[in-house]
Amino acid sequence: MSLKRMKIGGMTCSHCEVAVSRALEGAGARGVSADFRRGEAVFEAPEGVDEEGLRRAVREAGYEPRSLEDVRERQARVETGGGGYDYDLAVIGSGSAAFAAAIRASDEGARVAMVERGTVGGTCVNVGCIPSKNLLAAAEAYHRAGSNPFRGVETTAGAVDFGALVGMKSGVVSKLRKEKYEDLAAEYGFEIIRGEARFISPEAIEVGGKKITAQSYLISTGARPWVPPVEGLEEAGYLTYESAMELDELPESLVVIGGNYIGLEMGQLFADLGSRVTIVEMLDRLAPGEEPEVSRWIEEVLREQGVEVLTSARVERVEGGENNRLVIASSGGEERKIAASEILVATGRRPVLDGLGLEEAGIERDERGALVLDDELRTTNPRVFAAGDVTGAPQFVYVAAAQGTLAAENALLGAGRAMDYAALPRVTFTTPNIAAVGLTDAQAHEEGYACECRVLDLENVPRAIVNLDTRGMVKLVAEKESGKVLGVHAVGENAGEIILAGVYAVKFGLTVQDLADTWAPYLTMSEGIKLAAQSFGRDVSKLSCCAA
Repeated sequence: MSLKRMKIGGMTCSHCEVAVSRALEGAGARGVSADFRRGEAVFEAPEGVDEEGLRRAVREAGYEPRSLEDVRERQARVETGGGGYDYDLAVIGSGSAAFAAAIRASDEGARVAMVERGTVGGTCVNVGCIPSKNLLAAAEAYHRAGSNPFRGVETTAGAVDFGALVGMKSGVVSKLRKEKYEDLAAEYGFEIIRGEARFISPEAIEVGGKKITAQSYLISTGARPWVPPVEGLEEAGYLTYESAMELDELPESLVVIGGNYIGLEMGQLFADLGSRVTIVEMLDRLAPGEEPEVSRWIEEVLREQGVEVLTSARVERVEGGENNRLVIASSGGEERKIAASEILVATGRRPVLDGLGLEEAGIERDERGALVLDDELRTTNPRVFAAGDVTGAPQFVYVAAAQGTLAAENALLGAGRAMDYAALPRVTFTTPNIAAVGLTDAQAHEEGYACECRVLDLENVPRAIVNLDTRGMVKLVAEKESGKVLGVHAVGENAGEIILAGVYAVKFGLTVQDLADTWAPYLTMSEGIKLAAQSFGRDVSKLSCCAA
């Protein structure tokens, strides 16, 4: 009796698992374990069971049978080193994607090597999510100390020691890097090799002059800030989000080039701490990828805070240097000159692919220089996969980790899995937060939906009212005929927390009526989603407090 794994398309819920299990058992399989999240079923196949009969049974049940493999044969190949290689999986990079892949491969008994030329941990823990959110929390606490809306509660904010804040941040980073990255290598038993990896053939890499071979490889080298070619910028000097979080002193004034999530977060961080901030965005609104209502709210919040916002503005050149810079931007046919002690460039990030010897490995890049990948994250070299920010996918740590796990399973187990980004949430950690999942109104129309939207201002949400902070809104995008929720968008306190409810709504095909009829705890911001859903059928301003 053999142990088989069948990849199956079309499973979306636990009921699908039951249907698939019954179909396979009816065709002779035993001990079926179906998993709709993984898109697979694992089962014992007695001798003589017809593989085509198994596929036919799944097809007749309304699902799509895909690859079928012998699990024990694959496991044996992994455990024996895949044919005399030094490792089963060699991972280039040591960020979230790399560690997720290494852990998953180690769980399967694979021999794993991880190659890192710099600091272990990648972007998130070292220069991304962890340090920026730590400093954002500190900046918000300082801002609230100097300005709160509650009569009778007097608070004051003293001087800012930015060097001390940076030191605190570095301590948090060091702790998490050790606990969540460095210590895990020993825990799972994989090796971290220090040095720069370069492919020397389609089957091998070289690190520090030593040749290393592996059954499969994973490129997870991340991305770095991209700096546009602005005249005089290099000579004047500039910051990126990485170097800005290492300053010794708070800049008196700061020009932020770029008004998307990095520019918004970093701009507000320094504004909260007392810097005079100007944000320059080339497109016609801040957060240009979000709903227009989101852009209007975050611009209003920043302007009220004293941040100057220039949209539809292009930075033409930079003059000066060292605490005395002049940014010249064109906007509406006019030239603006903005003095700044520092300039922060927040114009996006690009994959790190230099020095890898991709040509030697037969790994192709497209016309933009990005890796050519199939749905399973495989490069044009069938033994080499990629995961994380280097792939050009949405640059979130949870995407990187999911890709790393998927790539490891595809490389070592032949899982044949593809990423599904349909219900992927995104959060910008400004105050208030920006959060969204699913389609915008415009995207829904582009995909052919006849849709209907509702926008609920937070002045209708009791929690926001009692907090004396009604800045923001909740917007639902729904298919007009069915009421199916296509997108949820929010600006508000803790919007990043409440968007998980939106993820479930989009992921599992809920309707606005489902949301309107579902319990929502009173005096929480999450009640805003229920109220927005109720607004499809009534005037919620005329409801009693509990929105029943």
